[in-house]
Amino acid sequence: MCQVNTDPMKMQTAFLEVVIPPDIVYEETSGDLMVPEGGSAKLVCKARGYPKPKITWRREDSGSILVRGNHSAKKERVNFVDGEVITLTKVTRSEMGAYLCIAANGVPPTVSKRMMLHVHFHPLIQVPNQLVGAPVNTDVTLQCHVEASPKAINYWTRESGEMIISNDKYFMTEINNSYYSVQMKLTIRLINKSDLGGYKCISKNSIGDAEGNIRLYEMEIQKHEDIEDYDQTEMNEEIENSEKRLYNDFQDQITGNEENNLSLNNTESSSKVMIAKKVCFILTVILLQF
Repeated sequence: MCQVNTDPMKMQTAFLEVVIPPDIVYEETSGDLMVPEGGSAKLVCKARGYPKPKITWRREDSGSILVRGNHSAKKERVNFVDGEVITLTKVTRSEMGAYLCIAANGVPPTVSKRMMLHVHFHPLIQVPNQLVGAPVNTDVTLQCHVEASPKAINYWTRESGEMIISNDKYFMTEINNSYYSVQMKLTIRLINKSDLGGYKCISKNSIGDAEGNIRLYEMEIQKHEDIEDYDQTEMNEEIENSEKRLYNDFQDQITGNEENNLSLNNTESSSKVMIAKKVCFILTVILLQF
């Protein structure tokens, strides 16, 4: 209040509001969380400031958050969730990832905290091609898709159980597709007869293990001369079949004409018959002269 001692006295009243930017209360906020697949996860985020901060949850990868609706048990996909607490039920591996707790009250700066949700499950292996063929003296690549959490140990073996290691013959790589998905690749250089047979891709973590089976067989390359001979034989057969079809069509036409001639009216005048016979005789004589 500001006061001036005059007669009459004058005064001015002002109200001072102190705003405080948001701040995460780490002691009351969740950290990284690990849950089994199918379980439930509860994430809590507390913040202080003035005015009271508003808490919003988002996924770091901009993916959807699966939450239950207010009036149904069905899960809904939303881009963000408001509130200090977010509860995830029947968690699946697709919900694994980083979640951001964002606190804002209109006073800059906005603050956030990153929480990692780990969903644990035993390894699962998918084999795109279980039967792979390749000619000898060529390179071939075998593939397996692995899903596992926590991170698994992945390796290759022969059907006999002999472990394969990287060298001049074998080249192994792993490509991470997501937090839990890995693509295993085994390249065999210049394969020969001894390389044919079964291969296994194996994945193991603290929860369990899994394996996939691939069989490698020899694929013979057809020689160019054999292809030409085959093409020529096929062409000759096609020509022969075409000639047969043309001959049969011609025979059918002749037969049809004869049947039509037999079906002519028997009451045709004898004079026309005689004329026709004479014409045929004259044509025959002319042809014999040639």
